Amino acid sequence: MNVEQIIKTEKKIPLRSRTIIHLLLVNTKITEIMTLALKPFGVSQQQFNVLRILRGQQGKPANLSTLNERMVTKMSNTTRLVDKLLAKGFVNRAVCPSNRRKIEILITPTGLDALLEMDKAISNAEKKVLKKMSNTELEQFNSLLDKF
Repeated sequence: MNVEQIIKTEKKIPLRSRTIIHLLLVNTKITEIMTLALKPFGVSQQQFNVLRILRGQQGKPANLSTLNERMVTKMSNTTRLVDKLLAKGFVNRAVCPSNRRKIEILITPTGLDALLEMDKAISNAEKKVLKKMSNTELEQFNSLLDKF
């Protein structure tokens, strides 16, 4: 990906600025591919992330603060995400018996089944995004990203 070509400039961009622009462009491309992979399921990347977190709870309920803490993209509208998943039948929501102010959220069998299909689509999207990189390059890249 040539940054200067993409943003249509002939001027040499300073290295630090070029790096940030490059990361933003790559993020945009990855987001497009992942969003497209999830489109047939009618869920956003954030909703997919909530479902994966709930599956990881292994049958134990999660509350909104747990979801917020574990989200890849931190956001304040987790309630809205859960509402949309509830409407699709992918999650159940109930009041915690020991603390009536706390809401417990569980993934449903329908949600688990849908998530298995989404996993396949996301795996294919990840392969598409990373097809030009070897495992060694991915290790190196992750090492560099860890420095952030």
